[in-house]
Amino acid sequence: MKKRFIWYILAAFILSIIVGTMLGENASFVQPLGDLFLRLIKFIIVPLILATIIVGVTSAGSVRKLSRLGGKTLGYYLATSFIAISIGLIFGYLFTPYGTNTGIDTPEPSSSSALAESEGVIQTILNIVPTNPMEALATGNILQIIFFAICIGIGIILVGESALPVQRFFNGLADIMYKITNSIMLLVPFGIFGLLTPIIGEYGLSVLLPLLKLILAVLAACIIHAGIVYALAVKSMAKMNPFHFFKGIFPAAAVAFSTSSSSGTLPVTMKNTQENLNVSKETSSFTLPLGATINMDGTAIYLGIATVFISQYYQIELSFPQLLTLALVATLASIGTAGVPGAGLIMLTMALTVVSLPLEGIALIASIDRILDMMRTSVNVIGDASASVVVDASESQREINKT
Repeated sequence: MKKRFIWYILAAFILSIIVGTMLGENASFVQPLGDLFLRLIKFIIVPLILATIIVGVTSAGSVRKLSRLGGKTLGYYLATSFIAISIGLIFGYLFTPYGTNTGIDTPEPSSSSALAESEGVIQTILNIVPTNPMEALATGNILQIIFFAICIGIGIILVGESALPVQRFFNGLADIMYKITNSIMLLVPFGIFGLLTPIIGEYGLSVLLPLLKLILAVLAACIIHAGIVYALAVKSMAKMNPFHFFKGIFPAAAVAFSTSSSSGTLPVTMKNTQENLNVSKETSSFTLPLGATINMDGTAIYLGIATVFISQYYQIELSFPQLLTLALVATLASIGTAGVPGAGLIMLTMALTVVSLPLEGIALIASIDRILDMMRTSVNVIGDASASVVVDASESQREINKT
């Protein structure tokens, strides 16, 4: 069934290209099919994240083990994000076309343009703590939900035996959400067809050609990052065949490509890592929801290339200290970026502010941002899975060494 399912996904991609090209803007009639799939995905995100993180935390058994697991995961995400933004900057200078060749009317930079204000690191950290956990659940604030779930999990561990009924409740809720998720995942090919076909019909090759080099630059950088960084990571640190890894995570990457949402793809990512890559529920329940929120390697690649592209358009030379600052800020800022479609443009606004580039340059990217969003989201999801594989292998080796 797993092998046939991959073929179903590939068939949905091919059919989307054919139908979208033939019908053009009229292809939007299949959009409700994609919208239904997205609504089903969003329907399970909040209870799935809440239950799985609590289960992941409580399954650690001790606060000491939990801190060790969190340290490994966060360290991996920050390291790969820094590598990703560096690759993005390099590919930006190697492949990005000069902005004057885009053919897009862009306003001249205005000296009076107001720069977007960043909340800053301190405020970002403060915003993680919810003043009302129920409001966080109702609004789908992922970072606050994760904080709330971790606190509940730690509390269950500290309380001990009298908290076992609460732990069993969330274990049962997690199992229920897994079953619901499995049922929704059967609709993935239909969701991909409903989401991709209208996009292909709307944009077409005529719109993409002027910015083709920019698209190719992002695509090449994403392939290099996944094919080298992630492949080396799973090979050297988890002793896993990279081909087996990419094959196992392919369905999740395909859903990420079509939905442009790391958070929305989370149910598929968890299913693939557990069933195809044999990652324990204990590890995946902790690393993947966290990664869907703070691990944005694909977005970091996009920021590097897009920033260089805009600087070329305005013929503004970026200094090495500016590039270094951009790399550091983009790495840290990913912690506060939601894994939803279009979040990359928000981060791009901040990146342009950091290096003092005109915010009007965003108009260069906006017309093809959805295409770029698909690529970077796929990398984000593959990166989440690689972290889960690496951390799980590390934990397994530690258990072996203890015995």
